[in-house]
Amino acid sequence: MEHTPGPVARRLFDLVEPIGLLPFVVDDPNEELMALGMRNYWDGYFAARAAPLGLVPAEVVHAVFYNFADGEVARHLPWVWGVTTPAAAIAARDRGCVRALRRLLGDAAEGPDVARAAALLVRAATSAPTSGRPMYAGLRTLPVPTDTLHLLWHAAMLLREHRGDGHVAALVTVGIGGAEAYMLHAMSEGTPPKSFGRVHHLPGAHLDAVLDGLRGRGLADDGGRLTAAGAALEQEVEDRTDELAAPPYDALDDAELAELVRCLESFVPAVRAAGLPG
Repeated sequence: MEHTPGPVARRLFDLVEPIGLLPFVVDDPNEELMALGMRNYWDGYFAARAAPLGLVPAEVVHAVFYNFADGEVARHLPWVWGVTTPAAAIAARDRGCVRALRRLLGDAAEGPDVARAAALLVRAATSAPTSGRPMYAGLRTLPVPTDTLHLLWHAAMLLREHRGDGHVAALVTVGIGGAEAYMLHAMSEGTPPKSFGRVHHLPGAHLDAVLDGLRGRGLADDGGRLTAAGAALEQEVEDRTDELAAPPYDALDDAELAELVRCLESFVPAVRAAGLPG
């Protein structure tokens, strides 16, 4: 059944993203990955997230992940594959995320809303075409779990990477690189663009060049603020990302989508309590 792409994808993104972001905001998956021999958080990040791609060179992961500076991936790959395997890294991240979900949800973890949400979400998450979506395609090769919380996490991870593949495509279409995307997002939130997220540690000359490029395109002003053209371009990318993220939800009819939203709304606030956006 067809649905209006934007609203469906945006509403479900707001409810699924807190689950998909668990590896980046709770300690459990990082602890599991450190136990495999990782030296730091970023070793674990690259090992677990890149694992579905297999033992590919750092250059391939850099291209697929899109938003890391030159050389950042190579500081961790292939080193991590000398101490663990892709299968072990995925299993470690899964264990940590499932443990975190069980702790955050408490008694609700065994409730009917979580079970129903997991069943509906995984049906959507395993229904979309994989063409042109390398991260999503890699995850689709993994076995579908049977445990309810593992299933919920697996579905959220699939949908997050499916959306991420589409977001990269939208950025490429309008000629915005990874560092530029971070700066545009920072400016849209009123944050100094050179101090945001993954770009703040990069060399000042590099950040100045990126910002100068945005100014040259009329997307940022001399004070490092988003221009009207910059805001319009960022909205264009978000709208296109929503459109590209919609296909999984075509697997559910309107009644099932409404039920999925209701179920997620009943327990996702407890996941957001971990400090996720929302």
